[in-house]
Amino acid sequence: MIMPDDAGKPVFIERPAEGQPHAGKVLAAIQAHADDVPLFCAGTVAKLLREGYTGYLIQTTNDEKCGPTPSLGETILANEREVRELAQVLGFKEVFFLGYRNHFMDGDSPLELRARLIFLFRLLKVDTVLTFNPWGHYEENPDHWVTARAVEAACWMAAMDKDYPEHFAAGLQPHGVRERYYWLTRPGQPFNRVVDISAEAELKVTAIRVNKTQGPGGATGSRLKAELAARNLRLPELDGDDEAADRAYIKLFVIKANRELGRIYGLEYAEPFYYLGPKDVFGDTSEVDEYIARYAVPLR
Repeated sequence: MIMPDDAGKPVFIERPAEGQPHAGKVLAAIQAHADDVPLFCAGTVAKLLREGYTGYLIQTTNDEKCGPTPSLGETILANEREVRELAQVLGFKEVFFLGYRNHFMDGDSPLELRARLIFLFRLLKVDTVLTFNPWGHYEENPDHWVTARAVEAACWMAAMDKDYPEHFAAGLQPHGVRERYYWLTRPGQPFNRVVDISAEAELKVTAIRVNKTQGPGGATGSRLKAELAARNLRLPELDGDDEAADRAYIKLFVIKANRELGRIYGLEYAEPFYYLGPKDVFGDTSEVDEYIARYAVPLR
């Protein structure tokens, strides 16, 4: 079940924009694992990059626990290669691997993670982040909520001029993040924005297929086709070569929720987020501005 914002506010539909209205802006997608961005925000990332953003991908864990072989080293390497391929598919400019142990981030220093993110947000001049909801309900994975809460704090602390002043000696400047897209990972987490990714659906499928080491898309379709053939069975939807079978499987099962959500809002495909904009992050000064415009008088 996907539920909208529990505050009862209307859900905003973010539609495709003409041209490149976001030219000059920078986004960072911060994931804990190789399959997070493909599953939860690949369409939105592709849309925003097409509209002018420069994008960076930050991965917090080493993904050592998620792979088909018992070797930690092989698993880490396979996931890293796929993350780099994902970055190429979606158009990220660069990938940063922070290297924390998979499934053990709740034992790591939150101060260290936050400091590293503050440095990156200042270095890259990040305007917009996409990551997990730091206060999302039913989140059982510690890597998710540890990453999210560090990101949330780093977003505003990066704007402060007394936090890590040694950065300024190195040439950096305070730089706060103005927009946050918190994606949904569990049923029941609230959202207040859906992004129309109909034009990016095929690219989202490609991104999910890249993630073969831990799935749930990857090469699952072609494997299922082979398993059925061994039982003298076939699914007509999986006919064709392995790539066609993989893509068909992803469309049928992996992005089914995106299709169903889109249908609710009159779209072909959509991704849900809890969105915080500049007014939510820095405060709404419109009431003060309006009061000044109405009542301010000359000193003389």
